[in-house]
Amino acid sequence: MRAKPWVVSDELWERIEPLLPRGERRFRFPGRRPLDDRRVLQGILFVLHTGIGWEHLPQELGFGCGMTAWRRLRAWQQAGVWARLHELLLAELHAAERLEWERAVADASHLQAKKGAPKRVRARSTAAGRAASTTCS
Repeated sequence: MRAKPWVVSDELWERIEPLLPRGERRFRFPGRRPLDDRRVLQGILFVLHTGIGWEHLPQELGFGCGMTAWRRLRAWQQAGVWARLHELLLAELHAAERLEWERAVADASHLQAKKGAPKRVRARSTAAGRAASTTCS
């Protein structure tokens, strides 16, 4: 039987959990207890893997509702969880000499282009212009 890619292993969870922000519950009127972060993460991975809409996340799977998953994903993104996890995993792979640098790609999402383009090139006009006659020479 194939492993489900949205199931978070204990080993991976040990790396992710310390990176997640801790929300303090109010003492007075604490509201409903928040859903477990690991379950929500699995719901996020389920939506991303299957491509279903957030609002269609099946409640029967125990991942909570899609809006909870989407809000948690947004909060974790704003808190920098994914960038820190990426750095952590890259450092671990580098230490274990398991990175294949010849397959690495650098783009503007990870590196800044400090100098930018050398000069701005004037855009060509798309306006109507005179064309050579095709009927007489």
